[in-house]
Amino acid sequence: MNLSNKQKQYLKGLAHSLKPVVQLGGNGLTEGVLAEIDSALSHHELIKVKVPTDDRQEKSLIMDAIVRETDAVKLQVIGHTLIIYRQSDEKKISVPKR
Repeated sequence: MNLSNKQKQYLKGLAHSLKPVVQLGGNGLTEGVLAEIDSALSHHELIKVKVPTDDRQEKSLIMDAIVRETDAVKLQVIGHTLIIYRQSDEKKISVPKR
């Protein structure tokens, strides 16, 4: 899914007030965590995921894996928080056309 910059800005604005729905624990990115992120995306469409690690490269790899495995769009990374979006069948969030 390709989003224009205007659409991304709109979604970032909506995500501003959200709290992280999923937080990775000591075991890192497991199948259970991926399933939970996938479920949250199906339910909410727009979520924040907290990746508490101090290693920048590891954090980047984990976030890229989350985006790849869930078929989501990475909107923004702020510190340890990843904001992702994936449209569901019900289209709960009305994204501007362009």
